[in-house]
Amino acid sequence: MKSLIRTLAMTTVLTALPLAANADTWTISGDESKIAFGSIKKDTVGEVHHFSGISGQVGDDGAVMVEIDLTTVETYIDIRNERMVKMVFGKDTPKATIKASLDAGELEKLEIGQTTTVDVEGTLTLGKTNVPVETSMFVARLGEDRAVVTTDEMIMLSTADAGIDDAVSKLMEVAKLPGITRVSPVTMRLVFDRGGDAVMAKADTEAKAEEPKEEAKAATAAATTAVAAITGDVKKGAKVFKRCKACHVVGSEKNRVGPHLNGVIGRTAGSVDGFKYSKAMKGAGIDWTVENLTAYLANPKKFMPGNKMAFAGLRKESQISDVIAYIDAESK
Repeated sequence: MKSLIRTLAMTTVLTALPLAANADTWTISGDESKIAFGSIKKDTVGEVHHFSGISGQVGDDGAVMVEIDLTTVETYIDIRNERMVKMVFGKDTPKATIKASLDAGELEKLEIGQTTTVDVEGTLTLGKTNVPVETSMFVARLGEDRAVVTTDEMIMLSTADAGIDDAVSKLMEVAKLPGITRVSPVTMRLVFDRGGDAVMAKADTEAKAEEPKEEAKAATAAATTAVAAITGDVKKGAKVFKRCKACHVVGSEKNRVGPHLNGVIGRTAGSVDGFKYSKAMKGAGIDWTVENLTAYLANPKKFMPGNKMAFAGLRKESQISDVIAYIDAESK
């Protein structure tokens, strides 16, 4: 959405301000940065989505250049991701570019551990359109070579202001939904590292130099998977499970869009009474061991082709371990 990209532009400008005084380039840490937005469909089903393709840097002259890969939108439903890219963002404009020129001013004096809130302005180029942006954001200096910026408050973005009402209406029609909210809450977190490109390149080189043989890697992965339910963080898993709540319940034997997950660890796949499974799930002939559940949550379609779960999978191993630990702890 245009409005979502506008907000990212604001965030980037803010992050750059306390960093521009240094003579090195500051680079966005893509793995640690996130822009998320929410939506509500059918009046009662709330969902959270995000972009993962965020890159950019701030030069020593205060010049900001940021790119957002719109094709990396993650809604946790593959077909919806495709529709968002083609119908909402437009397949001919896969990226949004942000440029800004900064005057660090008093923010150059921001010391390690200090925080501040700043009003900023920037400009977004999306296709042939230049969009002025402005907002207030929260900045924290984490270290000499590290800083983070977040939304100061939740930002409510209107699809009308973004100029995508017609696109959302078409999306709603194609998805056969009675309604999709026309205002989205947005939150952001951007982490910047000084000399980020060099740091990442060095880390990658070191990792390859120390990479174990395939047999050792397999053994390590198996060991990690085997203790996932023990080492996972239950509290963090509760947060991850929020993505599952629209379709699944744990702690009771109530089915929703998907079967309940109470006692799923050790249960035979496709065995919950009263739930209509896909043929793939019903005939899988496997038990939901920690190993199988871990592989399934990472990529449901790859692990079990033909199953009807719409969720695209969890990208981080830690999230999988944590949510398994939470499901195990909450099961009666």
